[in-house]
Amino acid sequence: MKPALTVVARYVMPLCCAAVLLSTGAHAADELKREPIDAITVEGDKVRLYPNGRWEFVDAIKAAKASEQAAQYPENKTRPAEAQGGLFGIGRTIMPGDKDYNRGSMSGKGR
Repeated sequence: MKPALTVVARYVMPLCCAAVLLSTGAHAADELKREPIDAITVEGDKVRLYPNGRWEFVDAIKAAKASEQAAQYPENKTRPAEAQGGLFGIGRTIMPGDKDYNRGSMSGKGR
């Protein structure tokens, strides 16, 4: 009888406590604020911080200048989300408006 009680105290109770703590943490994440936070940089510029890690200037002129400068970096020169093709950077990227856009398979099986 005593070894069974030791097993319960050693293994089952911590697992139950962990399950309770994890389940309450999941609900707390749903209640987090999803709105941006207004902040000020070291230089005194007002910025807006988003929960996903992005940020932007509050001042429209500075925001336009920053987006223009960010467009020059190669990592920001990706294909638009609505474009098709170009799997893993290989092949042709088909933009909306192209005659081959959304034409489907040419095999004839679906016709």
